[in-house]
Amino acid sequence: MKAFTTHTGVAAPLLRRNIDTDAIIPSREMKRVSKLGLGEGLFAAWRYTMPGGREANPAFVLNQPAYANTSIVLSGENFGCGSSREHAVWALVEYGIRAIIAESFGAIFHTNCIRNGVLPVVLPARDIRALADFVQQDPQRHCLTIDLEQMQVTGEGGQHCVFSLDEGAREMLLQGLDPIAQTLQDREAIAQFEQARATAHPWAFRDYAGSAVSAEFKP
Repeated sequence: MKAFTTHTGVAAPLLRRNIDTDAIIPSREMKRVSKLGLGEGLFAAWRYTMPGGREANPAFVLNQPAYANTSIVLSGENFGCGSSREHAVWALVEYGIRAIIAESFGAIFHTNCIRNGVLPVVLPARDIRALADFVQQDPQRHCLTIDLEQMQVTGEGGQHCVFSLDEGAREMLLQGLDPIAQTLQDREAIAQFEQARATAHPWAFRDYAGSAVSAEFKP
């Protein structure tokens, strides 16, 4: 996945509480067996005028020219609650969202963000409101910068907000490592363990015909 160190981008205020994963991507939009194409269904119920249609709703923030190329979402408490569908984060990633700033997140959604390279930033409501007021003045010029190394959100208007994140999650994002890539950093130790296990328990490394099966670790 793409590493996250510092990002500057257009921020769109979507200041609603309890935006669940079905609002982020309705189940009717999940017709594919891969991650590709899900960005089109992002916020479909709000983004389009008719269910299943593709006529843009001009009142929705992401459809407004002022918020073209949005890569940061500002929102309220409990963002990403509801079902555990990882498609919600996949849709955000494909659309181009790199970070979400909210009062709080659904627990599973928060984890899914980390594992897909999206930074979930938790800030108090007053800070989010101040950031929203700043960007709304001129969204294309009043961009926000999120520095994961310094753990802060800043704006050119003097805004400065400090956030926290679990150190393990922070390292995954900084290095661009999903759980599999993180595990494979220990490939040498894993290979040594498998070889030692094959030596100690050779019977566990034979097929149904009794022939030896290689214990070589091949990621």
